[in-house]
Amino acid sequence: MDLAYVCEWERWPKSTHCPSVPLACAWSCRNLIAFTTDLRNDDQDLTRMIHILDTEHPWDVHSVNSEHSEAITCLEWDQSGSRLLSADADGQIKCWSMADHLANSWESHVGSLVEGDPIVALSWLHNGVKLALHVEKSGASSFGEKFSRVKFSPSLTLFGGKPMEGWIAVTVSGLVTVSLLKPSGQVLTSTESLCRLRGRVALADIAFTGGGNIVVATADGSSASPVQFYKVCVSVVSEKCRIDTEILPSLFMRCTTDLNRKDKFPAITHLKFLARDMSEQVLLCASSQTSSIVECWSLRKEGLPVNNVFQQISPVVGDKQPMILKWRILSATNDLDRVSAVALPKLPISLTNTDLKVASDTQFYPGLGLALAFHDGSVHIVHRLSLQSMAVFYSSAAPRSADEPAIKRPRTTGPAVHFKAMQLSWTSLALVGIDNHGKLSMLRISPSMGHALDVSLALRHLLFLLEYCMVTGYDWWDTLLHVQPGMVQSLVEKLHEEYTRQNAALQQVLSTRILAMKASLCKLSPCTVARVCDYHAKLFLVAVSSTLKSLLRPHFLNTPDKSPGDRLTEVCTKITDADIDKVMINLKTEEFVLDMNTLQALQQLLQWVGDFVLYLLASLPNQGSPLRPGHSFLRDGTSLGTLRELMVVIRIWGLLKPSCLPVYTATSDTQDSMSLLFRLLTKLWICCRDEGPTSEPDEALVDECCLLPSQLLIPSLDWLPVSDGLVSRLQPKQPLRLHFGRAPTLPTSASTLQLDGLVRAPGQPKIDHLRRLHLGAYPTEECKTCTRCGCVTMLRSPNKTTAVKQWEQRWIKNCLCGGLWRRVPLSYP
Repeated sequence: MDLAYVCEWERWPKSTHCPSVPLACAWSCRNLIAFTTDLRNDDQDLTRMIHILDTEHPWDVHSVNSEHSEAITCLEWDQSGSRLLSADADGQIKCWSMADHLANSWESHVGSLVEGDPIVALSWLHNGVKLALHVEKSGASSFGEKFSRVKFSPSLTLFGGKPMEGWIAVTVSGLVTVSLLKPSGQVLTSTESLCRLRGRVALADIAFTGGGNIVVATADGSSASPVQFYKVCVSVVSEKCRIDTEILPSLFMRCTTDLNRKDKFPAITHLKFLARDMSEQVLLCASSQTSSIVECWSLRKEGLPVNNVFQQISPVVGDKQPMILKWRILSATNDLDRVSAVALPKLPISLTNTDLKVASDTQFYPGLGLALAFHDGSVHIVHRLSLQSMAVFYSSAAPRSADEPAIKRPRTTGPAVHFKAMQLSWTSLALVGIDNHGKLSMLRISPSMGHALDVSLALRHLLFLLEYCMVTGYDWWDTLLHVQPGMVQSLVEKLHEEYTRQNAALQQVLSTRILAMKASLCKLSPCTVARVCDYHAKLFLVAVSSTLKSLLRPHFLNTPDKSPGDRLTEVCTKITDADIDKVMINLKTEEFVLDMNTLQALQQLLQWVGDFVLYLLASLPNQGSPLRPGHSFLRDGTSLGTLRELMVVIRIWGLLKPSCLPVYTATSDTQDSMSLLFRLLTKLWICCRDEGPTSEPDEALVDECCLLPSQLLIPSLDWLPVSDGLVSRLQPKQPLRLHFGRAPTLPTSASTLQLDGLVRAPGQPKIDHLRRLHLGAYPTEECKTCTRCGCVTMLRSPNKTTAVKQWEQRWIKNCLCGGLWRRVPLSYP
């Protein structure tokens, strides 16, 4: 492990951010991190704050006054990573969601309350979606073999089997409360005692079973008391939420039954199920003032021995032997330094072998490790079942070897700096920790876990996790932390190779996601940075094509099975004529008739198509330079075919409303620019189309393209701005020091090259990358930018046309690359 960056609070004269007690932290599958602090002013008044940031821009933290009257005890993200639950020591639970789908704007409208009863455990109800990763099959060709859907029932279902949303919480007095979110927006809340004899609950955790039940584990904080387990069933009866509970087998920690250690660890300080959907395995930590011990337990079915007397009366045969559930200890550590925080893996790795016998090439896999933070400032990654040490990190406050990264900090005589809360990322390749000074640290966790691992195996691990993110839709920022510039080319090629092995239906579903993934990978190497522009242009082209084709309607309702868009593709593929008018003759032009206002509203998108075709053709003579944006399009028959279809559509719409046509600056007034570009585009497409043999463009075509700059003014396309994120600027063993609320002056990325259109000069006019509207050098409209690719667009729509609304609705929640939006100031760079 090594430190990637640290982010700390500025010192303010009248108020100070100090770590809350207890300190809560949560990491979502979209790589958003939420954590708590207390804002203390001069009058010593405390404001309970919740801070939310994306890991690529940690300084751009969104701090919200939670309005919780007591300390926040729990934070919990939902399965989509777009909503957050917070609970406090007064029994209040709030549900937070994004305002205007912005990652740095949050609001709360719903919640529940168990007045005066502190919440000690909190979880969203399970939605029934569970995926298993088969690491031993990482070399398989099908994603279906690597990632299999596990049969798992939701905690509660609506009519038709749709999972019902809601949350469950456990209070300190032994109550369980469930709140259900009805489709109408109402909240159904019910509260029930876990058992008839209620007792104090100091620690609790919640897990789910495959049958739709909920398991709650509780402890009163004393290691001399048993750890209790309860089964909770939730149902809706007569429009009311009903809770049924049942007592399950309990356990005593092994350290309390050892006479030599009976009183050495008096308190249970941590109680965690190994996973939310793994109710059969639990992790326990007992501590004293200076030391701790950790134990891992497993719930198993065991046969109940039958006395010989009863055997003679009624012999037990085969499956008729009575079974009981019993907790058995899997492993335990020796005496450790006092544990301050625990972080569990979220990667659902399926172990096909027995619990502790794992295949040799997966025994050091990141998802098999959990993190333990200690009061001496160190962090240990240990195997989640055997508890054997896999990797160690020493902070600068703890002893470290000479080659460990160090950040200069003033010496203190107080307690060592240590993490009070930790969370592992969803691929277990990164770890975030909040220390007792309120500082956030981001750590990389190597795929090899510090053990010898050749480059090919490391690439295979990273490729497997990228595929997992592609299938699930999770953000892959934490995987990029480990990609070195020399790995980019191999990863992109292998990723494409694995993608092409899948069936056509799955390829279509994942088509945009793999383009976004390739783009984020290519940012990390100076040799591939130009391809970032190509992949984003391809994403934009696919979106424009599908939107424009969706506007076409059949002239008669009882038309055959093919839509106008499908017939357009078929005709353009079949007819290879370079004359655009001859291609138009074979189409039913009445299917292309649209409202005049709609056509005019689409002009900016049509202009981009025309400019892009002109740019590509003008760059054909320089095709030998892979560092030029647009290079990959020149041999991409599918994309060129799409551009050709769009040129035909634009030509037809131009006959209906000439003002919607792309505007070109030509040297001759009589020149038909659309016909010229279509003819050259067709010749280039024929050279590399999928249906025929590929060939190099002939000299005549290259010569004609060389003449284009003397016939038409070549536009300077506005490629995406260079991202201001961290991942391409992080260097091994050189952690960055950042401050919340203050944008840093980052070191120049190795992949930032002076390519055409990639670098914007100060004061140069800016553009809305989705609407293709010019915003001016100093925009007056509020804008939002993508956290992943840096794409910028206006927050509010200036156009109310139905077609434009349809286009903008595609990007209301996410950018075209799938990244989240965040609001930026008017003077964005």
